[in-house]
Amino acid sequence: MFLQKFAKFLTLASLAICVGAFGESSLEQIKKGGVIRIATEGTYSPYSFHDEKNELVGYDVDVAKAVAAKLGVEVQFVEAPWDAMLAAFNAGKADVVFNQVSITPERKVKYDYSEPYTTAYGALIVRKDNDSIKKFEDLKGKNSAHSATSNWAQVAEKYGANVVTVDGFSKGVELIIARRADATINDTITFFDFVKQKPDAPIKIAATASEPIYSAALFHKGSDTLVKAVNKALQELKAEGKLKEISMKYFGKDVSE
Repeated sequence: MFLQKFAKFLTLASLAICVGAFGESSLEQIKKGGVIRIATEGTYSPYSFHDEKNELVGYDVDVAKAVAAKLGVEVQFVEAPWDAMLAAFNAGKADVVFNQVSITPERKVKYDYSEPYTTAYGALIVRKDNDSIKKFEDLKGKNSAHSATSNWAQVAEKYGANVVTVDGFSKGVELIIARRADATINDTITFFDFVKQKPDAPIKIAATASEPIYSAALFHKGSDTLVKAVNKALQELKAEGKLKEISMKYFGKDVSE
């Protein structure tokens, strides 16, 4: 029995050492090779998408490039739709994910995170001339526009709203402007991006949720030294005003904190 327990202890200890070594070698290998492989969707505007010149751009793309510059390495982007991208990352084909990955307890079990570089809040959005909806509780009996599978639709229903099904945020806004819906709920960043693209749209944020939604870079479990290096880079970029600059470029507002 003692020998079995001792053998089990040695196995666990070996695993712990291997995990630690992976974290150490991960950063060392990136520095040695001069390239960090970053997974991103490439079809997720305004965070990661291709512009009219077919160049990969976006808030997360620019943040990732700035972090890589701080680390002194080049960037190799690994692009794929979310499910395929995550599968490629899990298979070791990328070192880190920059793709507005929200921080959840479930993901923390499997992955490591950087410090957040995006902070958003749930926003209740209405027409500018709508004074009857000032808080989430005012949604009771009102029509709120959402895509069928949206988590925000569940929030609207929780407050007693009638959900009007639409194909995405923009379509929901169209219904609000046309007075065929009273409101919609989404995150503040989506709202800021829409208003930046269409500054004359007659919509406003009537209320903002108190709980923040954080997004951060995603790492393989055990990438301690790489996480630490990226966190240091993010801290420096924030102190220098670079994160704010990138944020203003895409949203017209600082969403980095």
